[in-house]
Amino acid sequence: MDLLDRMLGHDEWTTAKLIALSEELTDAQLDQDFDIGHRALRATFDHMVLNVEFWTGVMIGKPIPYESTYSALPSLLERHERSYAIFADLARRMRDEQRFDEVYQDHYDYPQTIGGTILHVILHNSQHRSDVLHILQRLGVPDLPEADPQEWEHATQGFFDSDEITEQTPPPR
Repeated sequence: MDLLDRMLGHDEWTTAKLIALSEELTDAQLDQDFDIGHRALRATFDHMVLNVEFWTGVMIGKPIPYESTYSALPSLLERHERSYAIFADLARRMRDEQRFDEVYQDHYDYPQTIGGTILHVILHNSQHRSDVLHILQRLGVPDLPEADPQEWEHATQGFFDSDEITEQTPPPR
């Protein structure tokens, strides 16, 4: 597994985990206004999923309208899984074909590289996951994950059960 596979795996898994973790919240909690992210949890998740869909479309020359839907979380999770699979397949194909430096024109007619856009999407989601974790903490959701790449690797690569991660005392930093 190379660095791109790790970044894609962590990004997809962690966002899905946070959406699923939020499914027990009420609509009022999902739409509660905060002073961070896209102001509400559902809006922030919607923005993250839409960002993946949008930039995938731009990179393949089939841009989609940038319109929020604010779906129910199960639908949003399905949309995330579907759109992320397409994005990850594209990213891996671009890696395999050594096309990261290929330039295309974005929706503003600015030149962008494929590699820079893939990195943008992954880091964009990472930034918004910090917003999501902050909102979840303020909503009083217990046992929040750290949502870092090591947690993903331990949970998905068979090192130990992901439930053990939150039960262990983290090492000093």
